[in-house]
Amino acid sequence: MSWELAVPGTCNVVPSFAAGAYDGVIRAALVDYKEGGRLCLRRELGGCLAVSVFAAVGSDNSSVVLVPVPSATATRRARGHDPVGAMAATAANYLRATGLEVEVRSLLRQSRAVADQSGLDVGARRANLGGALAVRRPALVRGRRVVIVDDIVTTGATAAEAARALTHAGALVIGVACVAATIRRHPAASGNLSGAAAAG
Repeated sequence: MSWELAVPGTCNVVPSFAAGAYDGVIRAALVDYKEGGRLCLRRELGGCLAVSVFAAVGSDNSSVVLVPVPSATATRRARGHDPVGAMAATAANYLRATGLEVEVRSLLRQSRAVADQSGLDVGARRANLGGALAVRRPALVRGRRVVIVDDIVTTGATAAEAARALTHAGALVIGVACVAATIRRHPAASGNLSGAAAAG
């Protein structure tokens, strides 16, 4: 699946990719991995993420930085692990095996508290997340090609805010990659998710 993501406060549009729809086997695997503690699924899910990153990178073999979308601190503590960060590391290993120069940098942080996203529509999520992320140590991404990575993409608000923060820090955001995306808000889309608000 592919779609385009508008970056708030800029004229940039970022191509975005998912290995599949957030349903069926992929949904069950992600839930079991994130919430059920089945860490053995990281290899398979990391492989799915690698496919999406490879699509975002395209034919350019220049070095790239994968920046995971951060979970809230309380959520990460409750789970006892960092699902997206671990999948990003696994995906990077797969990608290095293809000859791609790739590194993972967990540089995004929450700069202010946000409300629970559950039940919020697209507009409310954007308002909730606007300006909520910042980049620690911007020098590590300034002028570098960056792919934002996440597990699931829904309305687009989280990925858009991540792209805004990284772009503001001087990164060249070349894409968003995730394991799965929901198309329930875009029922006409099958292979492609249409609309700039489809990721995050």
